[in-house]
Amino acid sequence: MSSAVTTNEQAGSANTTVKPSEELDKVVIRFAGDSGDGMQLTGTRFTAEAGFFGNDLRTFPDYPAEIRAPAGTLAGVSAFQVNFASTEIHTPGDTPDVLVAMNPAALKVNVTDLKEGGTLLVNTAQFGKRNLQKAGYAESPLEDGSLDAYQVHEIDITGLTTKALDDFGLPQRSVDRCKNFFALGIVFWLYSRDLNNTVEWLEKKFAKKPELAKANIKALKSGYYYGETAEMFTSRYEVRRASIEPGVYRNINGNSATAMGFVAASVKSGLKLFLGSYPITPASTILHELSRFKEYGVQTFQAEDEIAGVCSAIGASFGGALAITSTSGPGVALKGEAIGLAVITELPLVIINVQRGGPSTGLPTKTEQSDLLQAYYGRNGESPLPIVCASTPSDCFMAAYEAARIAIKYMTPVMLMTDGYLANGAEPWKIPDPDSLEEIEVIRPENPEGYQPYSRDTETLARQWPIPGMAGFEHRVGGLEKGHNDGGVSYDAENHELMCRLRAEKVARVADDLPPTEIFGEESGDVLLLGWGCTYGAIHSAAVRLQDMDKKVSQVHLRNLCPFPKDLVDIMKRFKHVIIPELNMGQLSKILRAETLIDIKSIWKLQGKPFKEAELVSRVLEIMEGKKVTPFLVETLETVELGHKNEAPAAIH
Repeated sequence: MSSAVTTNEQAGSANTTVKPSEELDKVVIRFAGDSGDGMQLTGTRFTAEAGFFGNDLRTFPDYPAEIRAPAGTLAGVSAFQVNFASTEIHTPGDTPDVLVAMNPAALKVNVTDLKEGGTLLVNTAQFGKRNLQKAGYAESPLEDGSLDAYQVHEIDITGLTTKALDDFGLPQRSVDRCKNFFALGIVFWLYSRDLNNTVEWLEKKFAKKPELAKANIKALKSGYYYGETAEMFTSRYEVRRASIEPGVYRNINGNSATAMGFVAASVKSGLKLFLGSYPITPASTILHELSRFKEYGVQTFQAEDEIAGVCSAIGASFGGALAITSTSGPGVALKGEAIGLAVITELPLVIINVQRGGPSTGLPTKTEQSDLLQAYYGRNGESPLPIVCASTPSDCFMAAYEAARIAIKYMTPVMLMTDGYLANGAEPWKIPDPDSLEEIEVIRPENPEGYQPYSRDTETLARQWPIPGMAGFEHRVGGLEKGHNDGGVSYDAENHELMCRLRAEKVARVADDLPPTEIFGEESGDVLLLGWGCTYGAIHSAAVRLQDMDKKVSQVHLRNLCPFPKDLVDIMKRFKHVIIPELNMGQLSKILRAETLIDIKSIWKLQGKPFKEAELVSRVLEIMEGKKVTPFLVETLETVELGHKNEAPAAIH
């Protein structure tokens, strides 16, 4: 991080005082408070302003699992972290430079992540005895010296907001809801952000309630000018625009990008898009997003349960639509039999799995990559299907488009893997030129003479896709095994094996469509960091750092997990160590060990949180130096029933 003293610029309105301004390359800010304090909205607005300004950015919203946990408790803490920079970045940041803590619980949950010497803004109004007790504090951390390692700014945000809105005549509850914008105003001033975009946004959001728009705008500006005039802030900071490729950009999160990817595939293929879905965290907003695209012929159906959601999509596919269903891991479990139906009927379908912490309900608002084995094997019988995964929020667009293309070309269901970290995280997205997207061709049978529903294309092994109403192409569908070519119900043993082999070979031939695998770094060396999904940012940042340390480390990140790229094994064999970091207990490692017999080393983390760059760097160095690697959890686990202690499972094998 570099710094230089500059003259501070105007922001929002005319300033009355000029304070020195320090230039920074990047800053990580975390807003944290009770689930009713509006921290997600506050972080989203700061993110939007960073995007308007031209910074590169990444975000990490962190929601509580309870819809409304008791106010002031640790379980109810909601946080939003944003990393914005004048240089290229790939993660929301390991540790925040700034923590805004709206109550004691938010402080307790998040302060250990704040870097030493970091800035801590505390809403003192909430640090009464009752709230301290709810957060588990015996005495106030503002008075016991436990925060001496940080630059602490004690601000009565609630009281100052109330004073600023004293003449608005609003109920106290409505006034209290404005305090997040007072806090946002302070941070806007501290990092030289403009107010105008947020003011316009508030006017639009509360167009039908102008008094609330005015109140929030007044709170925002009051916080801004508090930062300007308060003696506690001796300087402010600037993070200049990033140098990025020219184009039209927008901030986008993973679920929005996923939805738009399927709309693009619908337009390119000329097929109507149908989504059959049952709401489930963190996939629900895909349904919300797609419901807004009716002008593109998109049809959305909120089903009564997961099974109805996938079965309606299969019916839409039989009817000739680009059919998708969205869910998370528990929903995939319920959809399993119907997915097998799509496999055996060989109909195009995309199943979107926005993964979350499991098993069962598990950690519904946290992130994991623990459904890979489910995607591979979570159906009865031999029922393989292609698996496509996204690596960043904006990459969800292309991953969705690719999944739709494969499903249509090969007449097969496809599993699209994202997760909560990608779904809710945001980054700048350069909107692609529609002409640059690969064409998606839909081939309908034309000559009914001699038509056989399970005759296959010689290249892809895909069967034909007639739809109801096409005279002469009537045929049977259903869950019973079909006869080769004729499609009649068949219990013949040899036919069953043939059909299973053909369906498996069809999935394997998807590899013929995959481009050569990209390697970041040298073509061979000491370490290949191999990853998939949301670990991309942390792995890439770690690879860059290790390369800067003159380590022979390269990176490969997989888009297609079934089938694997044809050149993958050859690439893996060119490195002394192949290391796979995963947010599970080594699922891809298990699959690739079985497939390749290569001694893969697994770094795994299972805490509902993404990897940090520093975590990966330290463990890769341990492996390279031949040391016994340290697990992420070093505590011992006590098994009361057995009366002895077990060592915590090592996070690296």
